[in-house]
Order: sequence, then C-alpha cells, then structure tokens
Amino acid sequence: MTGTPHQDHGTREISDSRVLAALTHPLRRRLVDLLKVDGPATVGQLAERTEQAVGNVSHHLKVLAESGLIVEAPELARDRRERWWRLADRQLSWARADFDGDPVAEAVADAAGSIMLERQVELVREWAARRSGYPADWQDGCAMASQSWLRLTPEEARQFAADLHGVIQRWADRPVPEDGRERETVLAFAHSVPARP
Repeated sequence: MTGTPHQDHGTREISDSRVLAALTHPLRRRLVDLLKVDGPATVGQLAERTEQAVGNVSHHLKVLAESGLIVEAPELARDRRERWWRLADRQLSWARADFDGDPVAEAVADAAGSIMLERQVELVREWAARRSGYPADWQDGCAMASQSWLRLTPEEARQFAADLHGVIQRWADRPVPEDGRERETVLAFAHSVPARP
C-alpha cells in the first residue's frame, strides 16, 4: 500500500474515507499484509499467524469485507463450513490529498498513514532484534537504510516520489522465478517528506 497516487494495473485507488477507515486498525493492516504475502487463508489460519482469538480475527475480516477490501474465496473451501478469504485487489493505493477539505476524512487519512508508518518502523526494529538468527548471507547487505536531504520544487518532489515508487513496484510486480531457490519476504518502503533538519 502506498500513500502516493500512482496508478498500476490491478491497483485500487482508495478515495472513500469509509474504505480507508477499515485500514485504520493495526490488526486489519496486518491481516491485509498476510493475505497479500501468503495468499488466501481461513479465519483459523489468520488467527494462528497473528496469535489472536478466532472471534477477534473474524470480526476484523468482516470489517474488511464490508469495505470491499477482501472477498470470500469459496472455490478453496473443502466443505460448506470452511470460509476462505483473499484480497479483492492486488494493490491498494491512496493519496492524502484526496481527503483534504473534510475534517473527518482528513483525520481518517492521517490515522491510516500513522498506522502504516508505525507498522513499517516496527518491522525494521524487529529485523534488528532477529538479524543474528539469519544466515550470514542475509545479514550482509540485504537490509538497507538511506537518508538524504534534497532541495526540490513541488514538481521535482512528485517526480522523485514516482521514481522511488516505480523501483519498488517493478520488484513487487515481477514474477517470482521458479528456480528452486528459497526466498524470504522482504518489506520495502520509502518516504520522502518536506522537513527541516
């Protein structure tokens, strides 16, 4: 998910604050991420992966479904009682500017952005704690952090953001090679914001 207005094939642009509000909960964000990375799952599988009660996960999946962010995948069920869920769209995107002018919508967009950033920072901190448990080839140069102070016009800032998004999206869209090599999930994110040192 991005906070940029970039449009890709298979990307749903969120401009309805009621839909975005469904993403303003840490567990719902995590459920969306799990369905993105691991594919369709049942409530029980998602409860196990998140270490949450089945009833709690079920409630949050209902909120996501009512917002059209996830849909049932009945073709995966082995019987009538088994319910599988999958993402409705391959990618989700939203732009903070689309919510300007409505104080409630602005608050929802700010909350969604804050929760997304908190999750990203949490995962980076978790890597630091887990790094020593990975093989040496994962510990050497596979994680990165970069920071630069740039002087840009608004047009240049938009182009810079689009360039960064394009690099990440190109890797996200590539078909995973079927070469028998084991691959880890890797979170890639970038932020560029006007700021003062």
